[in-house]
Amino acid sequence: MSSTERGSWASARHRSSVLWVVAIAAIAILFDGYDLVVYGTILPVLMDDPGQIGALSASQAGALGSYALIGVMVGALTCGAIGDHFGRRKMMLINIVWFSVGMALASFATSITSFGLLRFFTGIGVGGLVATAGAMIAEFAPPGRRNLFNAIVYSGVPAGGVMASILAIVLRDAIGWRGLFLIGALPLLLLFPLAWFRLPESPVWLVARGRIDEAEAVSLKTGIPLPVNVTRPSGAAAEKVGFRALASKQYVWGTALLGLMSFAGLLLTYGLNTWLPKIMENAGYNAKGSLSFLLVLNGGAIIGGLLASRIADVTGPQRVVATTFGLAALALLLFTFGFPLPVLLASVAIAGVGTIGTQVLIYGFVSNYYSTSARAAGVAWCAGFGRLGGIFGPLIGGSLISAGISSESAFYVFAGIAVLGCIVTFFVPKQNPHLNAAAVPVEKENSSEPGVTVVG
Repeated sequence: MSSTERGSWASARHRSSVLWVVAIAAIAILFDGYDLVVYGTILPVLMDDPGQIGALSASQAGALGSYALIGVMVGALTCGAIGDHFGRRKMMLINIVWFSVGMALASFATSITSFGLLRFFTGIGVGGLVATAGAMIAEFAPPGRRNLFNAIVYSGVPAGGVMASILAIVLRDAIGWRGLFLIGALPLLLLFPLAWFRLPESPVWLVARGRIDEAEAVSLKTGIPLPVNVTRPSGAAAEKVGFRALASKQYVWGTALLGLMSFAGLLLTYGLNTWLPKIMENAGYNAKGSLSFLLVLNGGAIIGGLLASRIADVTGPQRVVATTFGLAALALLLFTFGFPLPVLLASVAIAGVGTIGTQVLIYGFVSNYYSTSARAAGVAWCAGFGRLGGIFGPLIGGSLISAGISSESAFYVFAGIAVLGCIVTFFVPKQNPHLNAAAVPVEKENSSEPGVTVVG
């Protein structure tokens, strides 16, 4: 086995190029997380002051919160439909501009209608980035580092939530809610120029599209290896691309189960992020404010998700995802025993690993499950269908609280969902390990065609 197959670097230039890709994707997802959480931090201002966007009732506030999530679902599915055709670089650049412009425009909204439409518009860009980032990491990272780099990138979602909470505490009174939304538009000024100059197209995607010469040029410039056994187009039947590939016999069963896993993961993520403080308040706990619970939940997700992803690179993600779903169920059950506050907060951190951290691992699992021609569509399907879980999670929590259900019963319900997620994970069929072929560096002097091993 070559060093590249084991997960090391083909060259210093290869390492530098991949780390730039990971950094750009991670910053983009960080602002995605910021975008999705900042609304909750400014909601009290909007509801208390009708002079901002109009008189906002509780039901209208809930609807506005869901518009961004619906936009994420639309954006992810749309990106899945076209992303495997248009390429990783182009989709990443488009979506950075899209959600940055959406955040900027939303900061100038003066009515509930315009604000809601712009939240939906912004969500489309967020969904597109979520769908594209996983495909990029799967194609750029060495095999032995894919789950770790994926976790680094998608940990930007909880990290962005933490950033939104802290900036709201520090700056909301000084710059107002409009200023906080303008912060969310900074990627247009700071990240887009960086991505334009430092983000290459995926050589693996170029090879899959038959654009061998372009793939060689990118590989020579960046040091990013090409797949082994590159085959030049010969007129054979084209491989199914995008959502058509997901419906093929090879993927259809796995696609359905992966979608259910993502549904469960995002239901738990959004359900707990929305209602954990209120549920714990009803149970009589006081952890120095609701923000403490959310910081511990998201902080546990970041640290635990990174550790679990490193294990997934060694053992494979399927068992690790099943285990973290199990940890979520265990932690949620521990909430019901009335432990002292330190034990409770430790349980909240474990719950963060099992809910938000599990969703991070699922994205890594999905992005490495599919071949190049179906990868963006696969991630988009899980991000899009899973987003339904993100919409239902807060609704389930709200329904339980409105019905006067005890906090213990609410945690039992969420724990049951985690158990179902664990069971579903075990039934995902294995895929051919050669779908993601090992990569080899381009060496013009050692091949009959520049930088490739020609087959057929």
